[in-house]
Amino acid sequence: MTDVSQQIQCRWCRAQSPTSATSCDRCGAPLDIRDVVSDAGWRQAPRIRDLTEIHFWSSVAQVDGTVVPVVDVELGAGDWVFFEHHVMLWKDENVAMSVMDTPGGAKRILAGMPFVLSVAQGPGRVSLSRDSPGEIVMLPVEPGVELDAREHAMLMASAGLTFTFEKIQGLKSMFALGSGMYLDRYVAQEAPGLLILHGYGNVMQRQLAEGESVQVEPGGFLYKDASVTMEIANVKFDGGGVVDGGGGGGGAGAAAKGLASRGFAGLKAAREAMKSGDKIGGLMSGLQAATTAVTGTSMNVMRLTGPGRIGIQSMYKVHNTD
Repeated sequence: MTDVSQQIQCRWCRAQSPTSATSCDRCGAPLDIRDVVSDAGWRQAPRIRDLTEIHFWSSVAQVDGTVVPVVDVELGAGDWVFFEHHVMLWKDENVAMSVMDTPGGAKRILAGMPFVLSVAQGPGRVSLSRDSPGEIVMLPVEPGVELDAREHAMLMASAGLTFTFEKIQGLKSMFALGSGMYLDRYVAQEAPGLLILHGYGNVMQRQLAEGESVQVEPGGFLYKDASVTMEIANVKFDGGGVVDGGGGGGGAGAAAKGLASRGFAGLKAAREAMKSGDKIGGLMSGLQAATTAVTGTSMNVMRLTGPGRIGIQSMYKVHNTD
């Protein structure tokens, strides 16, 4: 049995590592830096040092790069991982590839989600990356634990994690995000698993107490523990008018009003603007701003209620869902 008194607890994933370690054995977070948490309770995702080794099963993952990070995985014989097709950067020729069906079928296709995932099996190396700036987050998943992540956030998941999904219900959510939003669900079975996520911009994590709630713009949500409940809420603005950030007739408010004056054609134009070139939006998408201008001074948010962890990303990239 491990003597926990002779171990260091990781401030990010709470796993135990030997006192001689400088980085967490489970998630790669540095152990020799001061724990910094904002006054609001947010902890920034750890900057994993280049080539830090994270061990899972008989395999090893290493993170390289900072602006557009890459995860290189050395798969042990018989080990396998799964991921979306387009995130593979390169692989050894001897790494066997196959596909894994996902639940949902045609529904996922219509929503712009993959209905099959790539599977790479060792021995050999495979490298994975998303073609956008952001941060890599390593999330160990203990047996029996469920973790929920936003669609397209997964960079890789290890064998031993089961994968399902759930659509966030509600017409308001569909208006806010085009075709709606999905949660990918990962559950570890008899053995621990490793889930690797890519968050756009910076990633922050917060621990919610029992009954504690925060409201998150849908584009900022990244992941949560299953113990955290989620619902779509409509927040009403005071004052009865859309406030422009620049204090004049320009800005997002004016743009939204202009689109709103065109009715459904304006909503369609806003959505097309979002999809054009996979542009990166701010805290409120053009479609949501236009919808707000049409339906009144309000916005749709996710109400997340503890207990449990939640993760957010500071940059919102709109995916082409048609």
